[in-house]
Amino acid sequence: MLQTIGQRAKQAEPVLRTLHTMEKDHALRQVAADLLKKQEEILAANETDVKAGKEAGMSEGLLDRLALTPERIGAMSEGLCQLADLDDPIGEITAMKKRPNGLLIGQKRVPLGVVGIIYEARPNVTADAFGLCFKTGNAVILKGGSDAIHSNRAIVNCIRNSLSKCQITPDAIQFIDDTSREVATSFMKLDQYVDVLIPRGGAGLIQSVVKNSTIPVIETGTGNCHIYVDESADLEMAAAIIVNAKTQRVGVCNACESLLVHEKVKNDLLPVLADLLKERNVLIHGDAQVTDLIPEAVRATEEDWGKEYLAHEISIKTVESLDEAIDHINRYNTKHSEAIITNRYDHAQRFLDEVDAAAVYVNASTRFTDGFEFGYGAEIGISTQKLHVRGPMGLLALTTSKYIIYGNGQIRS
Repeated sequence: MLQTIGQRAKQAEPVLRTLHTMEKDHALRQVAADLLKKQEEILAANETDVKAGKEAGMSEGLLDRLALTPERIGAMSEGLCQLADLDDPIGEITAMKKRPNGLLIGQKRVPLGVVGIIYEARPNVTADAFGLCFKTGNAVILKGGSDAIHSNRAIVNCIRNSLSKCQITPDAIQFIDDTSREVATSFMKLDQYVDVLIPRGGAGLIQSVVKNSTIPVIETGTGNCHIYVDESADLEMAAAIIVNAKTQRVGVCNACESLLVHEKVKNDLLPVLADLLKERNVLIHGDAQVTDLIPEAVRATEEDWGKEYLAHEISIKTVESLDEAIDHINRYNTKHSEAIITNRYDHAQRFLDEVDAAAVYVNASTRFTDGFEFGYGAEIGISTQKLHVRGPMGLLALTTSKYIIYGNGQIRS
């Protein structure tokens, strides 16, 4: 099965590589329209997955990731339309220089080839991954988890039918139906067909792919995201940002999981913040100073400082200085998204310069680390590594370059 899927993707890739931008954009808009037309069918499939997830005791955060709504399908459709409106990076000449011997040497942006994606209970990834890969001339092989199998299958079938309508090979998108770990491990070693593998999910999945894959991996990271409230912060602003970053969607990688508060503002901020979080059923894990101020808080352990909860829980620690905050973040973070709330320009600049993460914010919620919010139409994931790409992975992240050389008979002596 995997061999056949790999072969079909490899055969589709040269066709996709040479599609005209207008053809790609027309197909993306067709898929976007058909997702809306097939909304009831997709929602029914998703309902089957959500029901099974509840029966299996899936956490609230993971159920939120799994669930589709008309609004979320609408956002998937809108994301594809945004991709169609974006400039096509394929074929762009990024440099061209004339050498003393007369050779013209340039670089041209080209697709990666065949992209493999292994992901967990996030059916929206199915449409996002297809759109980004298709716009950049890549074939994509998707391996979703068992939790979203019916949702993913319905979305893939819709996409493949849309491509056929546009006289484009439906093998631009391949879906691995078998959700077993054995097949996932075999997929990680399909390097004769797959050019790059991207895992999206929890720490266990990501580390499994990184350790077992013989295909080059772009590591998308878990999100132990911090917010630091500086001594100069506007505390009303800080409370609003923290509540948004923690509770707007708890099961996503850009949600705030850890809060640092300067000791000079703890008395004014923490009791108010505790009431706001209590209204939203958030359990606080705090240090001694936090538990003294918030009786319902529980004492944090060492594990809490590095934990991605993906739930209505947060760790809170008091610090004496910006230096301590930066040191703590760089020790425990996952290089995803970090924020400072401050009215001091020098503190903001130090935080931006010294915190090691893919996205660093001043006076804003970490929830904005997202391809859609960054204007990419969608994202293939949030890369927390430093080689090839970092941060929300849009169109450019799915391209590479090749040298193109024009001569008029030159030979090397």
